[in-house]
Amino acid sequence: MTDQITRTETGLVVSSARDKTITVIIERTIKHPLYKKILRRSTKLHAHDQDNQCEEGDLVTIKECKPLSKTKSWNLVSIDKKGQKIN
Repeated sequence: MTDQITRTETGLVVSSARDKTITVIIERTIKHPLYKKILRRSTKLHAHDQDNQCEEGDLVTIKECKPLSKTKSWNLVSIDKKGQKIN
């Protein structure tokens, strides 16, 4: 029996315009291997929001799941903090 570990990420909702889909941006910092400078990197992920409860600016936790569409393979777990709309 294989023990699968599901990945979870925390990020900020930047778009909730589509039906049952949110776009979450996840920011991380890395150190350049040669120059040792701290760099900020970000990734945009599409997640499934079954009840359309998220809005722009919310801090959410998402987890990886089987692919639901061409670009969507994450599910909404919880809304950690309601936020204000991003302009």
